[in-house]
Amino acid sequence: MNDSSNKTFLGHPRGLATLFMTEFFERFTYYGMRALLVLFLVAATTDANPGFGVDRETAGAIYGLYTGAVFLFSLPGGWIADRLIGQRRAVYWGGLIIALGNFLLAVPAGPSVFYLGLAVIVIGVGLLKPNISAIVGALYEGQPGARRDAGFSIFYMGINLGALLAPFVAGTIGESWNWRAGFFCAGAAMLIGVLQYRLTEHYLGNAGLAPQGVTDAERSKGWRNVALGAVVVAVLAVLLYTGTIPVGITALAQLFASGMVALGFLFFIYVFVFGGLNSDEKKRVALIGVFFLCAALFWAGFEQAATTFNLFAQDYTDRSWLGHLFDDNEHPAAWYQSANPIFVVIFAPFFAWLWVELGKRNLDPSSPAKFGLALVLVGIGFLVMMWAAQLVVSTGGKVAPTWLLLTYMLHTFGELCLSPVGLSNVTKLAPKRYVGQMMGTWFLGAAVGNALAGLIGGHVGGAAAAEMPSQFLQMCFIAGGAGLVLILASPMLRKLAGDEK
Repeated sequence: MNDSSNKTFLGHPRGLATLFMTEFFERFTYYGMRALLVLFLVAATTDANPGFGVDRETAGAIYGLYTGAVFLFSLPGGWIADRLIGQRRAVYWGGLIIALGNFLLAVPAGPSVFYLGLAVIVIGVGLLKPNISAIVGALYEGQPGARRDAGFSIFYMGINLGALLAPFVAGTIGESWNWRAGFFCAGAAMLIGVLQYRLTEHYLGNAGLAPQGVTDAERSKGWRNVALGAVVVAVLAVLLYTGTIPVGITALAQLFASGMVALGFLFFIYVFVFGGLNSDEKKRVALIGVFFLCAALFWAGFEQAATTFNLFAQDYTDRSWLGHLFDDNEHPAAWYQSANPIFVVIFAPFFAWLWVELGKRNLDPSSPAKFGLALVLVGIGFLVMMWAAQLVVSTGGKVAPTWLLLTYMLHTFGELCLSPVGLSNVTKLAPKRYVGQMMGTWFLGAAVGNALAGLIGGHVGGAAAAEMPSQFLQMCFIAGGAGLVLILASPMLRKLAGDEK
């Protein structure tokens, strides 16, 4: 390593600061654009700040397709870095592509340019998202696990700070002034992130450089496969957009979600039947399959933040606080998208302390129990929204923001129970020859959940207020019921993992 790679940042490798700021700006871009997407799509074309004027069900389907594809494309994005260009170049080009996609969203043009922008962002995030975390890990090779965990905790803070600020900046600009300017702001933030990454990349030393041990023939074959895949996807997209393949957006989102679920099941069946696993390995893979389903269900509820809850904030939440600063006397609905990262920043240290303290007393819940608790908390959050919706129906007016904020807090508690243990347990449980592919199932579960969140959110957000209490109650029963079943079954599931404690 060169001398610059030996410098430190808060006692950690100086390269961590480079990655921290890159991820800060990338998450600012992602969550700033995400806060605006559904609101822009449903805004009338005749408004002073015109949107696309699509119905809410279609807007939810577009959101589901976009966010689901973001997670799905993390799989080829990781493969391209591992086999072809290395994580460093993947992060750099991914950032540039994300910025380009957001600038395309900012162009005051028709749907074709806008949807192209979404597709370009998907490619960029797919390149950047899985690989920047891999570089963080590479900075700590040969160092103690506690130091590595602390480094990831600092990095995770960059994620949440970017997500926290984006709705207040890009969200306010887009919702209160001009939607396209909000998207441009998101793109500009990513460009700043790429610039600082390029200027300080030397602090990363040898971490994330081009893959070693790949022959020129293998690299050429890999690029041919990438080009072939890109052509197939592009042709399919054109055929769908032009109506040559007559599938509507909502039906396409449903097919997309169903296809990913089928892909997950087929993969697990293949591993069971043809993977050459012994009895213990089969039990652990079965538990990973349970985690896959739980993750999909959890994210389907959690990610309604940008669809159902975003629309509820716009339509049924009293936003008069600081309303005098805005023309319509209401603060932007996008502000509530900052609630989750704020709660993560506040409560993540508490949850980390809690698990350690419970562990000292041999009371730390098992991973299946934590997954179950996460689903129960999501269910309780929907119960809170049911009460809020009932109040809207009974009074005919708007409700206080505390209902939404309480729901976001409960869902954040669920995230802190599930998200930190998910990838860790997949890597621990997976047979060594299937670790990478099993990691892919976690991203696949998140992709399924995001796609379902868009479909559910479009359906609920487009419903009349009188229908919302029963819909929220139904989601409460589904998530909460699944969570309770998982908690009750956790002793048996621990045995699948070879954990008899």
